Amino acid sequence: MEQMQYKPDWMEARQALTAWWEHRGLALSVTASKDEPWERLPVPPPQTDPDVWWYDAAGWVERSVYSMARTYWGGVAFPSVNTNIGGPGSLGLFLGAIGHPSSSTLWYEPIIHEPEQHPPLRCDFDGRWWKLHLALLDEAQRQCRGRYAVGYPDLVENIDTLAQLREPQTLLMDLLERPEWVREKLAEINAAFFEAYDRLHERLRDPWGGSTFCAFQLWGPGRVAKVQCDFSCMISAEMFRDFVVPGLAEQCARLDYSMYHLDGTQAMHQLDALLEIESLDAIEWTPQAGIEGGGSPRWYDLYRRIKAAGKSVQALDVKLDEIEPLIDAVGPEGLYIMCWDAKESEARELLRRCGWKWA
Repeated sequence: MEQMQYKPDWMEARQALTAWWEHRGLALSVTASKDEPWERLPVPPPQTDPDVWWYDAAGWVERSVYSMARTYWGGVAFPSVNTNIGGPGSLGLFLGAIGHPSSSTLWYEPIIHEPEQHPPLRCDFDGRWWKLHLALLDEAQRQCRGRYAVGYPDLVENIDTLAQLREPQTLLMDLLERPEWVREKLAEINAAFFEAYDRLHERLRDPWGGSTFCAFQLWGPGRVAKVQCDFSCMISAEMFRDFVVPGLAEQCARLDYSMYHLDGTQAMHQLDALLEIESLDAIEWTPQAGIEGGGSPRWYDLYRRIKAAGKSVQALDVKLDEIEPLIDAVGPEGLYIMCWDAKESEARELLRRCGWKWA
Protein backbone atom coordinates (compact mmCIF):
# COMPACT_ATOMS: atom_id res chain seq x y z
CA MET A 1 0.00 0.00 0.00
CA GLU A 2 1.82 3.10 -1.26
CA GLN A 3 -0.89 5.71 -0.73
CA MET A 4 -3.69 6.59 1.71
CA GLN A 5 -7.32 7.30 0.88
CA TYR A 6 -7.07 10.80 2.36
CA LYS A 7 -3.55 11.34 0.97
CA PRO A 8 -3.26 10.22 -2.69
CA ASP A 9 0.30 11.57 -2.95
CA TRP A 10 1.56 9.92 0.25
CA MET A 11 4.43 8.14 -1.50
CA GLU A 12 5.73 11.48 -2.81
CA ALA A 13 5.26 13.08 0.62
CA ARG A 14 7.32 10.33 2.26
CA GLN A 15 10.10 10.86 -0.26
CA ALA A 16 10.07 14.61 0.41
CA LEU A 17 10.10 14.13 4.19
CA THR A 18 13.03 11.72 3.96
CA ALA A 19 14.93 14.23 1.82
CA TRP A 20 14.17 16.94 4.40
CA TRP A 21 15.53 14.84 7.28
CA GLU A 22 18.69 14.32 5.22
CA HIS A 23 19.04 18.08 4.58
CA ARG A 24 18.52 17.59 0.83
CA GLY A 25 15.06 18.95 0.08
CA LEU A 26 12.07 21.13 0.90
CA ALA A 27 9.15 19.81 2.94
CA LEU A 28 6.14 22.07 2.42
CA SER A 29 2.96 21.33 4.38
CA VAL A 30 -0.20 23.31 3.58
CA THR A 31 -3.56 22.24 5.00
CA ALA A 32 -6.99 23.67 4.29
CA SER A 33 -10.66 22.86 4.63
CA LYS A 34 -11.53 20.42 1.84
CA ASP A 35 -13.98 21.74 -0.73
CA GLU A 36 -15.43 18.23 -1.01
CA PRO A 37 -14.75 15.72 1.80
CA TRP A 38 -12.69 12.63 1.04
CA GLU A 39 -15.76 10.73 2.21
CA ARG A 40 -19.04 11.82 3.73
CA LEU A 41 -19.27 10.77 7.37
CA PRO A 42 -21.96 11.42 9.96
CA VAL A 43 -21.32 14.33 12.29
CA PRO A 44 -20.04 12.94 15.62
CA PRO A 45 -22.38 13.57 18.55
CA PRO A 46 -21.42 16.41 20.91
CA GLN A 47 -19.64 15.47 24.10
CA THR A 48 -19.22 17.74 27.14
CA ASP A 49 -18.06 15.26 29.80
CA PRO A 50 -14.22 15.58 29.99
CA ASP A 51 -13.83 11.97 31.13
CA VAL A 52 -15.75 10.66 28.13
CA TRP A 53 -14.11 13.18 25.76
CA TRP A 54 -10.59 12.01 26.59
CA TYR A 55 -11.04 8.39 27.60
CA ASP A 56 -13.62 7.08 25.13
CA ALA A 57 -11.29 5.80 22.41
CA ALA A 58 -14.02 5.09 19.85
CA GLY A 59 -15.49 8.58 20.18
CA TRP A 60 -12.06 10.24 20.01
CA VAL A 61 -11.12 8.41 16.83
CA GLU A 62 -14.54 9.05 15.28
CA ARG A 63 -14.12 12.81 15.81
CA SER A 64 -10.57 12.69 14.46
CA VAL A 65 -11.57 10.81 11.31
CA TYR A 66 -14.45 13.19 10.68
CA SER A 67 -12.02 16.15 10.80
CA MET A 68 -9.39 14.40 8.66
CA ALA A 69 -11.96 13.55 6.00
CA ARG A 70 -12.75 17.26 5.64
CA THR A 71 -9.12 18.44 5.35
CA TYR A 72 -6.97 19.00 2.27
CA TRP A 73 -3.53 17.57 3.00
CA GLY A 74 -1.21 19.52 0.70
CA GLY A 75 2.46 18.81 0.08
CA VAL A 76 3.97 16.71 2.87
CA ALA A 77 0.96 17.23 5.16
CA PHE A 78 -0.74 13.94 5.98
CA PRO A 79 -3.67 12.71 8.08
CA SER A 80 -2.87 11.10 11.41
CA VAL A 81 -4.81 10.51 14.61
CA ASN A 82 -3.64 12.57 17.57
CA THR A 83 -2.98 9.87 20.17
CA ASN A 84 -2.31 12.21 23.10
CA ILE A 85 -4.71 11.75 25.98
CA GLY A 86 -5.23 15.26 27.28
CA GLY A 87 -2.04 16.70 25.86
CA PRO A 88 1.72 16.18 25.80
CA GLY A 89 3.41 14.36 28.65
CA SER A 90 2.28 10.74 28.43
CA LEU A 91 5.55 9.41 29.84
CA GLY A 92 4.95 11.21 33.13
CA LEU A 93 1.58 9.49 33.40
CA PHE A 94 3.21 6.10 32.86
CA LEU A 95 5.66 7.00 35.64
CA GLY A 96 2.92 7.84 38.13
CA ALA A 97 1.83 11.45 37.61
CA ILE A 98 -1.84 12.00 38.43
CA GLY A 99 -3.88 13.38 35.53
CA HIS A 100 -7.00 15.51 35.96
CA PRO A 101 -9.02 16.03 32.76
CA SER A 102 -10.65 19.33 31.84
CA SER A 103 -12.54 20.35 28.72
CA SER A 104 -9.35 21.28 26.88
CA THR A 105 -6.36 19.54 28.48
CA LEU A 106 -5.08 17.27 31.22
CA TRP A 107 -3.64 18.81 34.38
CA TYR A 108 -0.79 16.91 36.06
CA GLU A 109 -0.44 16.55 39.83
CA PRO A 110 3.14 15.99 41.05
CA ILE A 111 3.90 12.86 43.04
CA ILE A 112 7.50 13.26 44.28
CA HIS A 113 7.25 14.97 47.67
CA GLU A 114 10.08 13.28 49.58
CA PRO A 115 12.90 12.88 47.01
CA GLU A 116 15.19 10.62 48.98
CA GLN A 117 12.35 8.27 49.96
CA HIS A 118 10.70 8.09 46.55
CA PRO A 119 11.22 4.74 44.76
CA PRO A 120 13.02 4.53 41.41
CA LEU A 121 10.99 5.80 38.46
CA ARG A 122 9.64 2.94 36.38
CA CYS A 123 6.82 2.79 33.86
CA ASP A 124 3.69 1.03 35.06
CA PHE A 125 2.77 -1.07 32.05
CA ASP A 126 -0.09 -2.64 33.98
CA GLY A 127 -1.50 0.70 35.02
CA ARG A 128 -4.53 2.70 33.94
CA TRP A 129 -2.75 5.28 31.79
CA TRP A 130 -0.80 2.78 29.72
CA LYS A 131 -3.97 0.77 29.12
CA LEU A 132 -5.88 3.92 28.10
CA HIS A 133 -3.19 4.78 25.56
CA LEU A 134 -3.12 1.27 24.13
CA ALA A 135 -6.90 1.29 23.83
CA LEU A 136 -6.70 4.52 21.82
CA LEU A 137 -3.93 3.20 19.57
CA ASP A 138 -5.79 -0.05 18.99
CA GLU A 139 -9.02 1.76 18.16
CA ALA A 140 -7.23 4.15 15.79
CA GLN A 141 -5.68 1.21 13.96
CA ARG A 142 -9.00 -0.66 13.91
CA GLN A 143 -10.80 2.24 12.26
CA CYS A 144 -7.92 3.14 9.92
CA ARG A 145 -8.74 1.09 6.80
CA GLY A 146 -5.98 2.76 4.80
CA ARG A 147 -7.22 6.31 5.40
CA TYR A 148 -4.57 7.80 7.71
CA ALA A 149 -1.46 7.13 9.79
CA VAL A 150 -1.36 6.29 13.50
CA GLY A 151 1.52 7.78 15.45
CA TYR A 152 3.20 7.98 18.83
CA PRO A 153 1.67 10.12 21.55
CA ASP A 154 3.79 13.09 22.61
CA LEU A 155 5.68 11.31 25.36
CA VAL A 156 7.90 14.21 26.52
CA GLU A 157 11.04 13.23 28.42
CA ASN A 158 14.16 14.37 30.22
CA ILE A 159 13.89 17.15 32.79
CA ASP A 160 10.45 18.25 31.54
CA THR A 161 9.07 14.95 32.77
CA LEU A 162 10.87 15.28 36.09
CA ALA A 163 9.32 18.75 36.49
CA GLN A 164 5.92 17.16 35.80
CA LEU A 165 6.53 14.63 38.59
CA ARG A 166 8.22 16.95 41.07
CA GLU A 167 6.88 20.50 40.34
CA PRO A 168 8.98 23.02 38.38
CA GLN A 169 9.81 25.54 41.10
CA THR A 170 10.80 22.79 43.54
CA LEU A 171 12.94 21.13 40.89
CA LEU A 172 14.84 24.38 40.33
CA MET A 173 15.89 24.22 43.98
CA ASP A 174 16.77 20.54 43.58
CA LEU A 175 19.29 21.45 40.88
CA LEU A 176 21.19 23.40 43.54
CA GLU A 177 20.50 21.34 46.63
CA ARG A 178 20.52 17.74 45.34
CA PRO A 179 22.10 17.70 41.85
CA GLU A 180 23.11 14.03 42.06
CA TRP A 181 19.54 13.03 42.84
CA VAL A 182 18.39 14.98 39.75
CA ARG A 183 20.95 13.18 37.56
CA GLU A 184 19.84 9.83 38.96
CA LYS A 185 16.17 10.57 38.20
CA LEU A 186 17.00 11.81 34.70
CA ALA A 187 18.80 8.55 33.97
CA GLU A 188 15.73 6.63 35.15
CA ILE A 189 13.47 8.78 32.96
CA ASN A 190 15.64 8.19 29.91
CA ALA A 191 15.52 4.43 30.50
CA ALA A 192 11.74 4.65 30.89
CA PHE A 193 11.46 6.64 27.65
CA PHE A 194 13.34 3.97 25.70
CA GLU A 195 11.27 1.16 27.20
CA ALA A 196 7.96 2.92 26.48
CA TYR A 197 9.07 3.94 22.98
CA ASP A 198 10.20 0.41 22.14
CA ARG A 199 6.90 -1.09 23.28
CA LEU A 200 4.95 1.47 21.28
CA HIS A 201 7.15 0.90 18.24
CA GLU A 202 6.14 -2.73 18.17
CA ARG A 203 2.57 -1.54 17.61
CA LEU A 204 3.20 1.54 15.49
CA ARG A 205 5.73 0.44 12.87
CA ASP A 206 3.94 1.26 9.65
CA PRO A 207 3.64 -0.53 6.28
CA TRP A 208 6.08 1.93 4.71
CA GLY A 209 9.04 1.06 6.93
CA GLY A 210 8.74 4.14 9.09
CA SER A 211 6.84 5.73 11.93
CA THR A 212 4.76 8.81 12.68
CA PHE A 213 5.19 11.11 15.65
CA CYS A 214 1.94 13.00 16.14
CA ALA A 215 3.50 16.24 17.34
CA PHE A 216 4.60 18.50 14.47
CA GLN A 217 3.52 16.13 11.68
CA LEU A 218 6.69 14.04 11.67
CA TRP A 219 7.20 10.94 9.57
CA GLY A 220 10.46 9.23 8.71
CA PRO A 221 12.00 5.85 7.98
CA GLY A 222 12.62 3.80 11.10
CA ARG A 223 12.32 5.25 14.61
CA VAL A 224 11.26 8.91 14.73
CA ALA A 225 10.53 11.30 17.60
CA LYS A 226 10.31 14.90 18.67
CA VAL A 227 12.46 15.71 21.74
CA GLN A 228 12.31 18.81 23.91
CA CYS A 229 13.19 20.70 27.06
CA ASP A 230 10.82 23.57 27.81
CA PHE A 231 12.36 23.67 31.29
CA SER A 232 15.45 25.06 29.56
CA CYS A 233 13.89 28.56 29.65
CA MET A 234 14.50 28.62 33.43
CA ILE A 235 18.11 27.41 33.62
CA SER A 236 21.47 28.64 32.43
CA ALA A 237 23.36 27.32 29.44
CA GLU A 238 25.81 25.68 31.85
CA MET A 239 23.07 23.81 33.68
CA PHE A 240 21.51 22.82 30.37
CA ARG A 241 24.78 21.25 29.22
CA ASP A 242 25.24 19.53 32.57
CA PHE A 243 21.77 18.12 33.25
CA VAL A 244 19.94 18.00 29.92
CA VAL A 245 22.33 17.51 27.00
CA PRO A 246 23.61 14.03 28.00
CA GLY A 247 20.10 12.57 28.01
CA LEU A 248 19.14 14.37 24.82
CA ALA A 249 22.22 13.10 23.03
CA GLU A 250 21.49 9.54 24.17
CA GLN A 251 17.90 9.80 22.91
CA CYS A 252 18.91 11.16 19.52
CA ALA A 253 21.56 8.45 19.10
CA ARG A 254 18.95 5.74 19.77
CA LEU A 255 16.52 7.19 17.19
CA ASP A 256 16.87 7.10 13.43
CA TYR A 257 15.56 10.66 13.12
CA SER A 258 15.03 13.24 15.86
CA MET A 259 13.78 16.82 15.95
CA TYR A 260 14.13 19.21 18.89
CA HIS A 261 11.21 21.49 19.82
CA LEU A 262 12.75 24.94 20.53
CA ASP A 263 9.97 26.82 22.31
CA GLY A 264 10.17 30.60 22.61
CA THR A 265 12.86 33.24 22.70
CA GLN A 266 13.43 32.47 26.39
CA ALA A 267 15.00 29.17 25.29
CA MET A 268 17.25 30.65 22.60
CA HIS A 269 20.32 30.72 24.86
CA GLN A 270 20.45 26.90 24.61
CA LEU A 271 20.84 26.84 20.82
CA ASP A 272 24.64 26.54 20.79
CA ALA A 273 24.51 23.37 22.88
CA LEU A 274 21.76 21.90 20.70
CA LEU A 275 23.70 22.50 17.52
CA GLU A 276 26.62 20.59 19.01
CA ILE A 277 24.58 17.38 19.45
CA GLU A 278 25.81 15.42 16.45
CA SER A 279 23.00 12.86 16.51
CA LEU A 280 20.24 15.52 16.49
CA ASP A 281 18.86 15.83 12.96
CA ALA A 282 16.53 18.84 13.05
CA ILE A 283 15.29 21.76 15.14
CA GLU A 284 11.76 23.18 15.14
CA TRP A 285 11.12 26.79 16.10
CA THR A 286 7.96 27.91 17.97
CA PRO A 287 7.79 31.67 18.62
CA GLN A 288 5.82 32.42 21.77
CA ALA A 289 2.41 34.08 21.64
CA GLY A 290 2.39 37.80 21.00
CA ILE A 291 5.40 38.03 18.68
CA GLU A 292 6.04 37.40 14.99
CA GLY A 293 5.10 33.96 13.66
CA GLY A 294 7.44 31.44 12.12
CA GLY A 295 7.38 32.99 8.64
CA SER A 296 8.59 36.42 9.72
CA PRO A 297 11.92 37.75 8.37
CA ARG A 298 12.90 38.14 12.02
CA TRP A 299 13.71 34.41 12.07
CA TYR A 300 15.58 34.09 8.77
CA ASP A 301 19.00 34.30 10.44
CA LEU A 302 17.95 31.69 13.01
CA TYR A 303 16.96 29.27 10.26
CA ARG A 304 20.19 29.94 8.36
CA ARG A 305 22.21 29.33 11.52
CA ILE A 306 20.51 26.00 12.19
CA LYS A 307 21.02 24.86 8.60
CA ALA A 308 24.66 26.02 8.58
CA ALA A 309 25.26 23.68 11.54
CA GLY A 310 24.12 20.72 9.44
CA LYS A 311 20.62 20.44 10.93
CA SER A 312 17.29 20.61 9.16
CA VAL A 313 14.79 23.18 10.38
CA GLN A 314 11.01 23.35 10.77
CA ALA A 315 9.11 26.67 10.68
CA LEU A 316 5.60 26.71 12.18
CA ASP A 317 2.56 28.90 11.56
CA VAL A 318 3.89 30.39 8.33
CA LYS A 319 1.30 32.47 6.47
CA LEU A 320 0.59 31.70 2.84
CA ASP A 321 2.18 34.91 1.57
CA GLU A 322 5.29 34.32 3.71
CA ILE A 323 6.18 30.93 2.22
CA GLU A 324 7.93 31.94 -0.98
CA PRO A 325 9.94 34.79 0.60
CA LEU A 326 11.06 32.38 3.33
CA ILE A 327 12.20 29.78 0.80
CA ASP A 328 14.05 32.45 -1.22
CA ALA A 329 15.76 33.85 1.89
CA VAL A 330 16.76 30.61 3.59
CA GLY A 331 16.96 28.10 0.74
CA PRO A 332 14.77 25.02 0.28
CA GLU A 333 17.24 22.32 1.35
CA GLY A 334 16.45 21.03 4.83
CA LEU A 335 13.51 23.45 5.29
CA TYR A 336 10.11 22.21 6.55
CA ILE A 337 7.35 24.84 6.38
CA MET A 338 3.95 24.36 8.01
CA CYS A 339 1.01 26.54 6.92
CA TRP A 340 -2.60 26.00 7.94
CA ASP A 341 -4.48 29.18 7.03
CA ALA A 342 -5.17 28.60 3.33
CA LYS A 343 -8.20 27.84 1.19
CA GLU A 344 -7.86 24.65 -0.85
CA SER A 345 -7.54 26.49 -4.17
CA GLU A 346 -4.88 28.81 -2.69
CA ALA A 347 -2.99 25.89 -1.22
CA ARG A 348 -2.95 24.00 -4.52
CA GLU A 349 -1.77 27.03 -6.47
CA LEU A 350 0.99 27.80 -3.97
CA LEU A 351 2.19 24.20 -3.99
CA ARG A 352 2.31 24.16 -7.79
CA ARG A 353 4.36 27.36 -7.83
CA CYS A 354 6.78 25.79 -5.34
CA GLY A 355 7.22 22.68 -7.50
CA TRP A 356 4.78 20.18 -5.91
CA LYS A 357 3.51 18.38 -9.02
CA TRP A 358 0.72 16.53 -7.22
CA ALA A 359 -1.28 19.56 -6.00
